Amino acid sequence: MGNKFKKLKLDGFNNLTKSLSFNLYDVCYARNAKERRDYLAYIDEEYNAARLTQILTEVTSIIGANILNVARQDYNPQGASVTMLISEEPVEQDPENKEAPGPLPETVVAHLDKSHICVHTYPESHPYSGIATFRADIDVSTCGKISPLQALNFLIHSFDSDVLSLDYRVRGFTRDVEGTKHYIDHKISSVQKFISKEILNDYVAVDVNNYQEKLFHTKMMRTAIDLEHYLFGGAANKVGTKAERERIRSRLSDEIQEIFNGRNADND
Repeated sequence: MGNKFKKLKLDGFNNLTKSLSFNLYDVCYARNAKERRDYLAYIDEEYNAARLTQILTEVTSIIGANILNVARQDYNPQGASVTMLISEEPVEQDPENKEAPGPLPETVVAHLDKSHICVHTYPESHPYSGIATFRADIDVSTCGKISPLQALNFLIHSFDSDVLSLDYRVRGFTRDVEGTKHYIDHKISSVQKFISKEILNDYVAVDVNNYQEKLFHTKMMRTAIDLEHYLFGGAANKVGTKAERERIRSRLSDEIQEIFNGRNADND
């Protein structure tokens, strides 16, 4: 199947549209009102429109595209958005599109056209529970010979997330020189095949795929909860008693599982 797609001779442009859409959630525990304000300020600075533009620019480099236009905006009181229109650039040979994690940015070449990348961020905090979350919605849509899945590893590394919900879909069709329609031009059985083992080792991952509709869904949840990682400002040893630390760990675990399952625990 994979070899057949590599040798496919098209009649003109590759008209398949490949879209990767996913939500990333970062969960944190802020112990008081000041820490909650500081957390939101930190996230607003760490993932402002300028930083998000840098991340998307690197994604564009990874998939071998040209940036045509950038629109970006920071919001008050918090959050940011960036949208890029991108186009193809000439390459010496066609990409292989292996069902494997994407290579390093400097080794990737690709055709793209009528394509875009966008990201929106949503920081928020709970006024009483101490839980604060940061959500980023990312869309990478390409028309051409490659899949945006090649940039997935880099994007996951760029956002240190606790829960991820990933959707990949191939739409439309393209024709070969004999006039035969092709509804997909690369091998894929699971989005997980495009994520490195080093990343997957830190998560529980579940697939829900509809192969006939060329729709692939994976959701991931981080397995370990180290308070040094989740307490804003660190210093877990300064948090009261062992019982208090376990209470915080349990609250964080509940929050992560609720987001992963898409429902509140008290609704079960």
